[in-house]
Amino acid sequence: MPRITAFYAALAMLLVVTLAVRVMLRRRQARIGLGNGGDAELGRRVRAHANALENLVPGLLLLLLLELLVIAPLWLHLAGATLLLGRALHAVGLSRSGGVSFGRGAGMLLTWLVLLAMALVLLWQSVMWWLIV
Repeated sequence: MPRITAFYAALAMLLVVTLAVRVMLRRRQARIGLGNGGDAELGRRVRAHANALENLVPGLLLLLLLELLVIAPLWLHLAGATLLLGRALHAVGLSRSGGVSFGRGAGMLLTWLVLLAMALVLLWQSVMWWLIV
């Protein structure tokens, strides 16, 4: 059982649901049922929610594959925590401002770095397996 990935998937879902609730609350407040109706606040909340999903799904998939390859648990926790921190920072930064912000920049940088690191480790593991077989 991939327990480490399960732990980070559960935390990621809490973040996604929190962001979805924020969208729903703003929709009710602004009385906008579909789209963003030109409401900048709603637009930022929708993008924060969507961007979290767009990055968490591949990140968690990479984490799962690494766990199934029996990568060191400490490395898996570092990757999972970095992914979630990056997504949380990005969501907070985007929710507060549509422009440049520390949260958006740092969140995307952390996310891209951990996604790249996980992808490179998976590539390395695959190449090593092919050379051995």
